[in-house]
Amino acid sequence: MANFVLKGNICYSENLNKIRIIPQAYLVCIEGESAGVFRAVPECYAALPVEDFGESIIIPGITDLHVHAPQFAFRGLGMDMELLDWLESHTFPEESKYADLGYAKRAYKQFVNHMRRSATTRAAVFATIHAPATMLLMDRLEESGLVSYVGKVNMDRNSPDILCEKSAQASLADTEQWINDTKTRYKNTRPIITPRFIPSCSDELMHGLAALAEKYQVPVQSHLSENLGEIQWVKALCPKAKFYGQAYENFGMFGGKSPCIMAHCVYSGDEEVELMKKNGVFVAHSPMSNSNLSSGVAPVTKYLEAGLNVGLASDVAGGCTENMFRVMADAIRASKLRWRLQDQAVKPLTIDQIFYIATLGGGRFFGKVGSFEPGYALDAVVLDDRSLDHPQRLDVRARLERCIYLADDRQISAKYVAGNRLF
Repeated sequence: MANFVLKGNICYSENLNKIRIIPQAYLVCIEGESAGVFRAVPECYAALPVEDFGESIIIPGITDLHVHAPQFAFRGLGMDMELLDWLESHTFPEESKYADLGYAKRAYKQFVNHMRRSATTRAAVFATIHAPATMLLMDRLEESGLVSYVGKVNMDRNSPDILCEKSAQASLADTEQWINDTKTRYKNTRPIITPRFIPSCSDELMHGLAALAEKYQVPVQSHLSENLGEIQWVKALCPKAKFYGQAYENFGMFGGKSPCIMAHCVYSGDEEVELMKKNGVFVAHSPMSNSNLSSGVAPVTKYLEAGLNVGLASDVAGGCTENMFRVMADAIRASKLRWRLQDQAVKPLTIDQIFYIATLGGGRFFGKVGSFEPGYALDAVVLDDRSLDHPQRLDVRARLERCIYLADDRQISAKYVAGNRLF
């Protein structure tokens, strides 16, 4: 693994409320990890090659904590619908196509190519119920150089015939075989237990998936408190649970022994928040999806103040792009609308906070990821923002803020994952 130095305008989170900006500094990579950021190259690293990116901005790679790979094919469609209707009309018919490996190969190639060119360096990904297509997706992601968790989805009830597994036993058997086939197959791609959500999984299946997560030490991802209709549905299906998160807890699928990501959390109450904090559950905040599907706006700053782990998610195709800069901007906009129109006790997000959530907040699910502090994985995105023209010179802070609102893959000139340059 190469050791090297990157030179540019370096930005990373000092803490939740402050971006550290070091103009014309040096970022040292040793064996895939950051050795620190310096204003001059230390003597002990003087022999290392230096890649000088001039006035470009260098930021940590962004983690997409929740994205549906098979839904990439219909991003931007059905955005005038609510969640449950959208699932029936768009999601389920599309995901059923992944029984055909030829179709999966074409579709997943497009998804992975877009992810590779984006600012995302790590991702937690939903596939479909089809184990062969899920392995194909994992193969493509491994080849891309990205680091990811990928989940074979589980569904054995309340689902269309074309996308419903034969039984809980069949779903569990396929999932266990898939875990055994993939757990040591890759360097950068790992399996994650993925019940779609409680309404689509029987009690037997949920208990069985929890057992597999514990047996193989595999994390869990699913959806939580996204939509009011969905929440009422879970109450009817799980009458012993006081709230949605407790239903997952009763099945053994809510953090604790197995690391856990729960997407959305738009309507999580105080008891649910406390249980998430206790169990170390990660919230995957999906502002674009929650707006597109009329779900609502999660009180993100409330979760941050409560000490929850919060990352950012594109939630393609509920979110209509893999561009995490746009998702960052949407998160700020949505929080402002929530503050102005719904609850002024929950403050809107700041630029510093959303930068933290997108990098360090979600990155922590992968370990020491999302920062340039010594010992963190060297995931970096180099932004050449010269095409975002402006009539006067801006400082680095202002340029970074403009990138959050204006940048896409055209401004990304280089990308590194764990010290490996992807392009």
